[in-house]
Amino acid sequence: MEIMQVMGTLVCTYRVAGLDHMHLRVLKNNKGKKLVAVDPVGAREGNWVFTASGSAARHACPDNKVLTDLTIGGIIDHWTPDG
Repeated sequence: MEIMQVMGTLVCTYRVAGLDHMHLRVLKNNKGKKLVAVDPVGAREGNWVFTASGSAARHACPDNKVLTDLTIGGIIDHWTPDG
């Protein structure tokens, strides 16, 4: 798992069947790299979130047949970046 910040929403009109109606968010990791994640929890821009990646990302979704390798697992209410 990794902690990332939500930078915004990604809007895609046409998608493969495995993504159906899932919300997509643009995240920034601690190195500044932008990534796209499936969001089953309703994160908003500016939220800090933790993510599941790889095959675990599918299991973090309500439907584990979703086509993803990065999923937001939860919205962080409080954390200390240095510890």
